[in-house]
Amino acid sequence: MIEFDHLKTIAKEIGNAIKSRKKLGPQRILVTGGAGFIGSQLLRRLTEQGHNAVGIDNFNSHLYDASVKRERVRVMKLNVLDCDLRDEYAMKVMITTMQPTFIFHLGALAGVRDSYGKERDYHSSNIDGTQTLIEQTKAIVPDCRVIYASTSSVYSSTKELPWKEDNVQAHQLNPYSYTKYANECMFKMSGLNNTGLRFFTVYGPWGRPDMALFDFTKKILAGEEIEVYNYGNMKRDFTFVDDIIDGILCVMINPTESGEIYNIGRGRQVPIMDFIEEIEKNCRVKAIVKLSPPHPADALETWSDTSKLEALGYSPSTDIATGIKRFYEWYVKYH
Repeated sequence: MIEFDHLKTIAKEIGNAIKSRKKLGPQRILVTGGAGFIGSQLLRRLTEQGHNAVGIDNFNSHLYDASVKRERVRVMKLNVLDCDLRDEYAMKVMITTMQPTFIFHLGALAGVRDSYGKERDYHSSNIDGTQTLIEQTKAIVPDCRVIYASTSSVYSSTKELPWKEDNVQAHQLNPYSYTKYANECMFKMSGLNNTGLRFFTVYGPWGRPDMALFDFTKKILAGEEIEVYNYGNMKRDFTFVDDIIDGILCVMINPTESGEIYNIGRGRQVPIMDFIEEIEKNCRVKAIVKLSPPHPADALETWSDTSKLEALGYSPSTDIATGIKRFYEWYVKYH
């Protein structure tokens, strides 16, 4: 629990953040995980559209240093307050003060491989934190619409490809995945107006330093070895972050039946070695590749059927060559 004086400070900051917008849109929007990779870019887009958009983040150093999150906030000029989802008193003040009409719930501990051996941490953040959000939203703004992030990894070893929303055939392979699947169950029974989005591998500028594109680019430029699992025999549905944001906003402007879940991906597979080849082209350096056995947390291939979301107007347009080029241009500018 945080001190009462800090609660008053949070309330004041929220009020200032809302008042500071020169152009106010019709919606008051709260984005959890607002300093994260996807959350920050969503928050920027919402702000550019004139909405009253405020983010919260606990600025932890999970997977990478918190300075990266603070740099996103600084460069993008975002309103992101330091607040932990699990603190029910802080969340009560936040939601009461802001009275959001939309909540985008993107705050979570991520990382399929990292979650091994950290089950308690993932439960606390992803399940307990989400439950606090649900309870405070129901109590204060029960008519608020919640759009929340799930993950393609809930499909795990589902055999039938491409993966369709109603076809989760296998148990999840890691704690991260099953906490996110639990979130889907929690929202379905919450009584809130909610929509779930299963993200497929997202990449692009301001991405997480622990993810493949960032990690591979850094190591290739430094002449360091990169590790590729399953001896390079993997395929991923890589989706550029701008397309992801377009898809999220597409869901926002289209009323959907509560409890619906949508795949949000590129809808195409890319072999991991082709992905690395595109990075090499931009770096103009040949990668030093270490081929390793499969990791138990990994699905060998992912592939989204996005036809359900496309029916709402979603149309991802960034191919892998363009996306990696745009990431590389950002990377050399900031790193």
